[in-house]
Amino acid sequence: MALRNIVLEGDEILRKRAREVAEVDDRIRMILDDMVETMRANDGVGLAAPQVGIFKRMFVAVVDGEIIELINPEILETEGSQNEDEGCLSIPGMIGTVVRPEYIKMKGLNREGQEVVYE
Repeated sequence: MALRNIVLEGDEILRKRAREVAEVDDRIRMILDDMVETMRANDGVGLAAPQVGIFKRMFVAVVDGEIIELINPEILETEGSQNEDEGCLSIPGMIGTVVRPEYIKMKGLNREGQEVVYE
C-alpha cells in the first residue's frame, strides 16, 4: 500500500465525470487499498478516486465504523434531506454546510467484482 497525493480544488479532474471501471482486478484492488490508507492518514471519512488523481468511478468511505469500497456506484433511491457540516480532503481547512439525503440506496461492485447494495 502507498499514500497517494490528494488532488486539490481547482484541478479539473474533480469536476469531470470519471470513467467506469471495466474490470475489477489486482490493480483496482491496490488502488482501493491505497485510497483507504490515504484517507486514514489524512483523517478523512470518504475519498473518491479522482481525489487521488485516478479517473475511475470508485470510492471508499467509513460508514458506522466500517470501511466500504464501491466501484461503479449508482444511486438507486433517495429520501428526505439533512444539513450537516462537512469538510473535504480536496479543500483542506474548509468546512461548509452540505445538504444530503437522509436515506440513500446505492449499488455497485465490491473489490471482488460482485454486485452489492448499500442502504
